Amino acid sequence: MGRPPDRTVSAARLAPVVPVRCHRPVAVNTIAQPPSGVGLDELRQAAAGCRACELWEPATQTVFGEGPATARIVFVGEQPGDQEDRKGEPFVGPAGRLLDRALADAGIDRRDAYVTNAVKHFRFQPTPKRRIHQTPGPEHLRACRPWLEAEFEVLKPEVVVCLGATAAKALISPSFRITKDRGRLMPWTPPGVTRAEAGDDGPADDDEDAPHQTWMLATAHPSAVLRVPDENRAAAYDALVADLSVVAGALA
Repeated sequence: MGRPPDRTVSAARLAPVVPVRCHRPVAVNTIAQPPSGVGLDELRQAAAGCRACELWEPATQTVFGEGPATARIVFVGEQPGDQEDRKGEPFVGPAGRLLDRALADAGIDRRDAYVTNAVKHFRFQPTPKRRIHQTPGPEHLRACRPWLEAEFEVLKPEVVVCLGATAAKALISPSFRITKDRGRLMPWTPPGVTRAEAGDDGPADDDEDAPHQTWMLATAHPSAVLRVPDENRAAAYDALVADLSVVAGALA
């Protein structure tokens, strides 16, 4: 596949890892410290006890990523929702079912993909009838980011897809706008990998032992499609499938 003329997105552009205070003055967020040199199962077990930010306390459980370690594509959403929090699995609610359908229509088998979230605990506002989703703050993204980086280190995906604005801002740039830049493949350097090691300098691509190029693409979160008014939802869904078809083409 030819290299698109887009800018390279480097993990170095992410905000520096420093302890941050949460929105509640009585609590202090830290930074997660995943074990190194382990596989996905060990990371999942370690993440179950994560207390790096205050979100663990009201949540039912940590919701870690799922999928094969050999996955060529990784989908990164914002955070688990209500059903995901209760079941302990990512993308199993209405948004997950819509994502499954969109992947099938785009020619991507979800069983060959790894799905995860930028934040591993459900942030919500409790009410008498239901738990209302709240967008995680920058402090939660920073606290949880090491888990995401540890997943990338194990998976070494060919394509990373940001589902929604929160994931895109966390992995691409705080100024990234889904409405403006969605559906474009961009070269991306995973955390801890230099551009030369990632194959950005041409000749390294001919070395069988050189790491492959990783590509990044951002699109709408499936839950955003579900929130579109009925008369416009089909068009929003078709736009999501079109973006995912770009990913399918990159993997062909």
